[in-house]
Amino acid sequence: MRKHAIFITGASGEVGHALIHHLAADSDNRLLTLDLKALPPDIASLATHVQGDMLDTNLLARLVSEYEIDTIYHLAALLSTRAEFSPEMAHQVNVEGMLTLLKLAAEQSQWRNRPIQFVFPSSIAIYGMPDPESKALYNRVREFEWNQPRTMYGCNKIYGEMLGNYYSKHFRQLAAEAPVHIDFRCVRFPGLISAFTLPSGGTSDYGPEMLHAAAKGEPYACFVREDARIPFMTMPDAVRSLLLLSHAPAEKLTRRVYNVTSFSLSAGEIRDRVLAAFPDAQITFAPDLKRQAIVDSWPADLDDSAARRDWGWSPQHDVDAAFDDYLIPNIRERYRRKEETQ
Repeated sequence: MRKHAIFITGASGEVGHALIHHLAADSDNRLLTLDLKALPPDIASLATHVQGDMLDTNLLARLVSEYEIDTIYHLAALLSTRAEFSPEMAHQVNVEGMLTLLKLAAEQSQWRNRPIQFVFPSSIAIYGMPDPESKALYNRVREFEWNQPRTMYGCNKIYGEMLGNYYSKHFRQLAAEAPVHIDFRCVRFPGLISAFTLPSGGTSDYGPEMLHAAAKGEPYACFVREDARIPFMTMPDAVRSLLLLSHAPAEKLTRRVYNVTSFSLSAGEIRDRVLAAFPDAQITFAPDLKRQAIVDSWPADLDDSAARRDWGWSPQHDVDAAFDDYLIPNIRERYRRKEETQ
Protein backbone atom coordinates (compact mmCIF):
# COMPACT_ATOMS: atom_id res chain seq x y z
CA MET A 1 0.00 0.00 0.00
CA ARG A 2 1.36 3.39 -0.99
CA LYS A 3 2.08 5.92 1.74
CA HIS A 4 0.40 9.34 1.84
CA ALA A 5 2.86 12.26 1.71
CA ILE A 6 3.35 15.99 1.29
CA PHE A 7 5.84 16.45 -1.53
CA ILE A 8 8.33 19.36 -1.38
CA THR A 9 10.70 20.19 -4.23
CA GLY A 10 13.70 22.45 -3.72
CA ALA A 11 13.59 21.34 -0.12
CA SER A 12 17.16 22.25 0.84
CA GLY A 13 16.73 25.91 -0.12
CA GLU A 14 15.85 28.83 2.14
CA VAL A 15 12.06 28.48 1.97
CA GLY A 16 12.18 24.67 2.03
CA HIS A 17 14.34 24.66 5.14
CA ALA A 18 11.82 26.74 7.08
CA LEU A 19 8.76 25.00 5.60
CA ILE A 20 10.00 21.54 6.62
CA HIS A 21 10.46 22.71 10.22
CA HIS A 22 6.85 23.92 10.34
CA LEU A 23 5.24 20.94 8.60
CA ALA A 24 7.23 18.39 10.60
CA ALA A 25 5.86 19.85 13.83
CA ASP A 26 2.61 18.02 13.02
CA SER A 27 3.30 14.33 13.56
CA ASP A 28 0.51 13.42 11.13
CA ASN A 29 2.47 14.91 8.22
CA ARG A 30 4.70 12.55 6.24
CA LEU A 31 7.16 14.65 4.25
CA LEU A 32 8.73 13.51 0.99
CA THR A 33 11.40 15.92 -0.25
CA LEU A 34 13.40 16.28 -3.45
CA ASP A 35 16.46 18.37 -4.21
CA LEU A 36 19.74 18.17 -6.09
CA LYS A 37 21.44 18.66 -2.72
CA ALA A 38 21.20 16.76 0.54
CA LEU A 39 19.02 18.26 3.26
CA PRO A 40 20.89 20.32 5.88
CA PRO A 41 21.74 18.25 8.99
CA ASP A 42 19.21 20.00 11.23
CA ILE A 43 16.24 18.89 9.08
CA ALA A 44 17.60 15.67 7.58
CA SER A 45 15.67 13.49 10.03
CA LEU A 46 12.36 15.29 9.47
CA ALA A 47 11.65 14.01 5.96
CA THR A 48 12.23 11.15 3.56
CA HIS A 49 14.66 12.85 1.23
CA VAL A 50 15.47 11.95 -2.36
CA GLN A 51 18.55 13.54 -3.84
CA GLY A 52 17.85 13.92 -7.53
CA ASP A 53 16.54 15.97 -10.43
CA MET A 54 12.82 16.79 -10.69
CA LEU A 55 13.21 16.57 -14.49
CA ASP A 56 14.10 12.88 -14.11
CA THR A 57 10.79 11.30 -15.10
CA ASN A 58 11.96 7.81 -14.12
CA LEU A 59 12.72 9.06 -10.61
CA LEU A 60 9.31 10.73 -10.31
CA ALA A 61 7.60 7.58 -11.58
CA ARG A 62 9.33 5.58 -8.85
CA LEU A 63 8.22 8.06 -6.18
CA VAL A 64 4.62 7.96 -7.43
CA SER A 65 4.70 4.16 -7.25
CA GLU A 66 5.63 4.38 -3.56
CA TYR A 67 3.63 7.42 -2.39
CA GLU A 68 0.18 8.93 -2.73
CA ILE A 69 0.89 12.64 -2.91
CA ASP A 70 -1.78 14.83 -1.32
CA THR A 71 -0.08 18.24 -1.56
CA ILE A 72 2.83 19.55 -3.62
CA TYR A 73 4.92 22.52 -2.51
CA HIS A 74 6.91 23.33 -5.62
CA LEU A 75 9.81 25.45 -4.36
CA ALA A 76 12.61 24.39 -6.73
CA ALA A 77 13.81 27.20 -9.00
CA LEU A 78 16.85 28.78 -10.57
CA LEU A 79 16.76 32.27 -9.04
CA SER A 80 16.85 35.64 -10.75
CA THR A 81 20.55 36.55 -10.93
CA ARG A 82 21.70 33.04 -11.80
CA ALA A 83 18.90 32.71 -14.35
CA GLU A 84 20.26 35.70 -16.30
CA PHE A 85 23.56 33.92 -16.79
CA SER A 86 21.88 30.65 -17.85
CA PRO A 87 18.48 31.56 -19.34
CA GLU A 88 18.05 28.26 -21.20
CA MET A 89 18.78 26.27 -18.05
CA ALA A 90 16.42 28.56 -16.11
CA HIS A 91 13.66 27.78 -18.59
CA GLN A 92 14.36 24.08 -18.26
CA VAL A 93 14.28 24.12 -14.46
CA ASN A 94 11.58 26.73 -13.88
CA VAL A 95 9.17 25.94 -16.72
CA GLU A 96 9.75 22.34 -17.75
CA GLY A 97 10.05 21.38 -14.08
CA MET A 98 6.71 23.08 -13.39
CA LEU A 99 5.07 21.22 -16.28
CA THR A 100 6.47 17.91 -15.08
CA LEU A 101 5.02 18.39 -11.61
CA LEU A 102 1.66 19.61 -12.87
CA LYS A 103 1.47 16.47 -14.98
CA LEU A 104 2.28 14.41 -11.89
CA ALA A 105 -0.48 16.20 -9.95
CA ALA A 106 -2.94 15.64 -12.79
CA GLU A 107 -2.19 11.92 -12.88
CA GLN A 108 -2.55 11.65 -9.10
CA SER A 109 -5.91 13.43 -9.28
CA GLN A 110 -7.19 11.23 -12.07
CA TRP A 111 -6.11 7.97 -10.45
CA ARG A 112 -7.57 8.87 -7.08
CA ASN A 113 -10.58 10.91 -8.28
CA ARG A 114 -9.87 13.71 -5.86
CA PRO A 115 -8.23 17.17 -5.96
CA ILE A 116 -4.48 17.48 -5.47
CA GLN A 117 -3.31 20.73 -3.93
CA PHE A 118 -0.40 22.45 -5.69
CA VAL A 119 1.20 25.35 -3.77
CA PHE A 120 3.57 27.55 -5.76
CA PRO A 121 5.68 30.50 -4.59
CA SER A 122 6.02 33.16 -7.26
CA SER A 123 7.98 36.39 -7.06
CA ILE A 124 8.03 40.15 -7.30
CA ALA A 125 10.19 39.48 -10.39
CA ILE A 126 7.01 39.01 -12.47
CA TYR A 127 6.51 42.78 -12.38
CA GLY A 128 8.16 45.20 -14.80
CA MET A 129 7.91 48.92 -14.15
CA PRO A 130 9.11 50.77 -17.28
CA ASP A 131 10.82 53.72 -15.57
CA PRO A 132 11.45 55.35 -12.14
CA GLU A 133 8.56 57.78 -12.69
CA SER A 134 6.08 54.91 -13.02
CA LYS A 135 7.54 53.21 -9.97
CA ALA A 136 7.07 56.41 -7.94
CA LEU A 137 3.56 57.00 -9.25
CA TYR A 138 2.23 53.44 -8.84
CA ASN A 139 3.53 52.81 -5.36
CA ARG A 140 1.50 49.74 -4.29
CA VAL A 141 0.99 47.38 -7.20
CA ARG A 142 -1.90 44.92 -7.47
CA GLU A 143 -1.66 41.38 -8.85
CA PHE A 144 -2.89 42.21 -12.35
CA GLU A 145 -0.82 45.37 -12.90
CA TRP A 146 2.56 45.74 -14.64
CA ASN A 147 2.95 42.03 -15.42
CA GLN A 148 5.81 42.72 -17.83
CA PRO A 149 8.93 41.06 -16.40
CA ARG A 150 12.36 41.97 -17.72
CA THR A 151 14.21 38.88 -16.43
CA MET A 152 14.10 35.24 -17.48
CA TYR A 153 13.22 34.31 -13.89
CA GLY A 154 10.26 36.72 -13.94
CA CYS A 155 9.11 35.34 -17.29
CA ASN A 156 9.38 31.79 -15.95
CA LYS A 157 7.43 32.64 -12.81
CA ILE A 158 4.54 34.39 -14.53
CA TYR A 159 4.28 31.53 -17.01
CA GLY A 160 4.29 29.11 -14.07
CA GLU A 161 1.36 31.03 -12.59
CA MET A 162 -0.49 30.82 -15.90
CA LEU A 163 0.22 27.10 -16.23
CA GLY A 164 -1.12 26.51 -12.72
CA ASN A 165 -4.26 28.46 -13.54
CA TYR A 166 -4.71 26.52 -16.80
CA TYR A 167 -4.26 23.10 -15.17
CA SER A 168 -6.66 24.02 -12.36
CA LYS A 169 -9.42 25.43 -14.58
CA HIS A 170 -9.05 24.37 -18.21
CA PHE A 171 -6.82 21.29 -18.56
CA ARG A 172 -8.46 18.66 -20.82
CA GLN A 173 -11.47 20.92 -21.24
CA LEU A 174 -12.31 19.25 -24.57
CA ALA A 175 -11.56 15.68 -23.49
CA ALA A 176 -14.29 13.08 -23.04
CA GLU A 177 -12.89 11.56 -19.84
CA ALA A 178 -13.54 12.89 -16.33
CA PRO A 179 -11.90 16.25 -15.57
CA VAL A 180 -8.70 16.54 -13.55
CA HIS A 181 -8.86 18.50 -10.28
CA ILE A 182 -5.75 20.48 -9.33
CA ASP A 183 -6.21 22.98 -6.53
CA PHE A 184 -3.52 25.47 -7.57
CA ARG A 185 -2.64 28.22 -5.09
CA CYS A 186 0.14 30.76 -5.49
CA VAL A 187 1.75 33.55 -3.46
CA ARG A 188 3.94 36.25 -4.95
CA PHE A 189 6.78 36.92 -2.54
CA PRO A 190 8.66 40.20 -2.14
CA GLY A 191 12.35 40.03 -1.18
CA LEU A 192 12.85 37.46 1.58
CA ILE A 193 15.22 37.80 4.54
CA SER A 194 16.23 34.86 6.73
CA ALA A 195 18.26 34.84 9.92
CA PHE A 196 19.10 31.15 9.62
CA THR A 197 19.95 30.48 5.98
CA LEU A 198 22.23 32.33 3.59
CA PRO A 199 21.07 34.02 0.39
CA SER A 200 21.35 31.89 -2.74
CA GLY A 201 21.34 33.96 -5.90
CA GLY A 202 18.38 36.34 -5.78
CA THR A 203 18.52 39.95 -6.96
CA SER A 204 16.93 41.12 -3.69
CA ASP A 205 19.68 39.45 -1.67
CA TYR A 206 21.52 42.70 -0.92
CA GLY A 207 19.30 43.02 2.19
CA PRO A 208 20.25 39.74 3.86
CA GLU A 209 23.82 39.91 2.50
CA MET A 210 24.29 43.25 4.25
CA LEU A 211 23.13 41.79 7.56
CA HIS A 212 25.18 38.61 7.42
CA ALA A 213 28.34 40.45 6.34
CA ALA A 214 27.99 42.90 9.24
CA ALA A 215 27.52 40.10 11.76
CA LYS A 216 30.65 38.35 10.43
CA GLY A 217 32.68 41.56 10.58
CA GLU A 218 33.21 41.55 6.81
CA PRO A 219 32.99 44.64 4.56
CA TYR A 220 30.07 44.70 2.15
CA ALA A 221 29.66 46.66 -1.09
CA CYS A 222 25.95 46.85 -1.87
CA PHE A 223 25.17 46.29 -5.55
CA VAL A 224 22.24 48.76 -5.67
CA ARG A 225 21.90 52.48 -4.93
CA GLU A 226 20.97 53.76 -1.48
CA ASP A 227 17.55 54.87 -2.75
CA ALA A 228 16.67 51.49 -4.32
CA ARG A 229 13.38 50.45 -2.71
CA ILE A 230 11.42 47.20 -2.84
CA PRO A 231 9.19 45.33 -0.35
CA PHE A 232 10.53 42.62 1.96
CA MET A 233 9.29 40.04 4.43
CA THR A 234 10.94 37.63 6.86
CA MET A 235 11.30 33.95 6.12
CA PRO A 236 8.93 32.90 8.95
CA ASP A 237 6.23 35.13 7.48
CA ALA A 238 6.89 33.74 3.99
CA VAL A 239 6.37 30.18 5.21
CA ARG A 240 3.37 31.24 7.27
CA SER A 241 1.76 32.73 4.15
CA LEU A 242 2.22 29.44 2.25
CA LEU A 243 0.62 27.49 5.10
CA LEU A 244 -2.26 29.94 5.58
CA LEU A 245 -3.09 29.83 1.88
CA SER A 246 -2.81 26.05 1.81
CA HIS A 247 -5.29 25.71 4.69
CA ALA A 248 -7.76 28.35 3.46
CA PRO A 249 -11.22 27.04 2.46
CA ALA A 250 -11.45 26.90 -1.33
CA GLU A 251 -14.77 28.76 -1.36
CA LYS A 252 -13.08 31.80 0.27
CA LEU A 253 -10.53 32.23 -2.52
CA THR A 254 -11.37 34.75 -5.23
CA ARG A 255 -8.16 34.24 -7.23
CA ARG A 256 -5.35 31.72 -7.79
CA VAL A 257 -2.46 34.16 -7.27
CA TYR A 258 -1.99 36.49 -4.29
CA ASN A 259 0.51 39.18 -3.38
CA VAL A 260 1.92 39.01 0.14
CA THR A 261 4.28 41.47 1.79
CA SER A 262 5.31 43.04 5.07
CA PHE A 263 7.39 46.23 4.82
CA SER A 264 9.13 48.37 2.22
CA LEU A 265 12.65 49.72 2.74
CA SER A 266 15.33 51.42 0.68
CA ALA A 267 18.83 49.94 0.68
CA GLY A 268 19.97 53.01 2.64
CA GLU A 269 17.33 52.40 5.31
CA ILE A 270 18.47 48.78 5.61
CA ARG A 271 22.06 50.04 5.98
CA ASP A 272 20.99 52.39 8.78
CA ARG A 273 19.29 49.57 10.69
CA VAL A 274 22.31 47.32 10.25
CA LEU A 275 24.65 50.04 11.51
CA ALA A 276 22.43 50.62 14.55
CA ALA A 277 22.96 46.96 15.52
CA PHE A 278 26.55 46.60 14.26
CA PRO A 279 28.19 50.05 14.59
CA ASP A 280 31.50 48.81 13.19
CA ALA A 281 29.96 47.42 10.01
CA GLN A 282 31.68 48.54 6.81
CA ILE A 283 28.91 49.08 4.26
CA THR A 284 29.47 50.91 1.00
CA PHE A 285 27.45 51.25 -2.19
CA ALA A 286 28.86 50.14 -5.53
CA PRO A 287 25.82 49.79 -7.81
CA ASP A 288 25.93 47.19 -10.52
CA LEU A 289 24.02 48.99 -13.26
CA LYS A 290 22.48 45.82 -14.70
CA ARG A 291 21.29 44.42 -11.37
CA GLN A 292 20.18 47.92 -10.34
CA ALA A 293 18.02 48.12 -13.47
CA ILE A 294 16.27 44.91 -12.49
CA VAL A 295 15.52 46.20 -8.98
CA ASP A 296 14.32 49.50 -10.47
CA SER A 297 11.75 47.53 -12.52
CA TRP A 298 10.20 46.00 -9.40
CA PRO A 299 7.48 47.84 -7.45
CA ALA A 300 8.33 49.85 -4.36
CA ASP A 301 5.53 48.02 -2.55
CA LEU A 302 2.85 45.39 -3.17
CA ASP A 303 -0.89 45.58 -2.54
CA ASP A 304 -1.76 42.42 -0.59
CA SER A 305 -5.33 43.43 0.31
CA ALA A 306 -6.80 40.42 -1.53
CA ALA A 307 -4.84 37.98 0.64
CA ARG A 308 -5.82 39.88 3.78
CA ARG A 309 -9.49 39.79 2.78
CA ASP A 310 -9.74 36.22 1.46
CA TRP A 311 -7.63 34.18 3.87
CA GLY A 312 -6.72 36.43 6.77
CA TRP A 313 -3.17 37.18 5.78
CA SER A 314 -1.17 39.62 7.90
CA PRO A 315 2.56 39.51 8.67
CA GLN A 316 3.72 38.82 12.20
CA HIS A 317 6.90 40.83 11.61
CA ASP A 318 6.55 44.50 10.75
CA VAL A 319 9.81 46.30 10.06
CA ASP A 320 10.69 46.85 13.74
CA ALA A 321 9.84 43.29 14.78
CA ALA A 322 11.67 41.92 11.75
CA PHE A 323 14.96 43.56 12.69
CA ASP A 324 14.73 43.87 16.47
CA ASP A 325 13.06 40.57 17.37
CA TYR A 326 13.99 38.20 14.56
CA LEU A 327 16.92 39.18 12.33
CA ILE A 328 19.43 40.97 14.56
CA PRO A 329 19.35 38.68 17.62
CA ASN A 330 19.31 35.44 15.62
CA ILE A 331 22.01 36.47 13.16
CA ARG A 332 24.17 37.76 16.02
CA GLU A 333 23.75 34.43 17.84
CA ARG A 334 24.48 32.45 14.67
CA TYR A 335 27.95 33.93 14.26
CA ARG A 336 28.72 34.04 17.98
CA ARG A 337 28.26 30.25 18.06
CA LYS A 338 30.45 29.84 15.00
CA GLU A 339 33.23 31.78 16.68
CA GLU A 340 32.96 29.62 19.80
CA THR A 341 33.32 26.38 17.80
CA GLN A 342 36.33 27.53 15.79
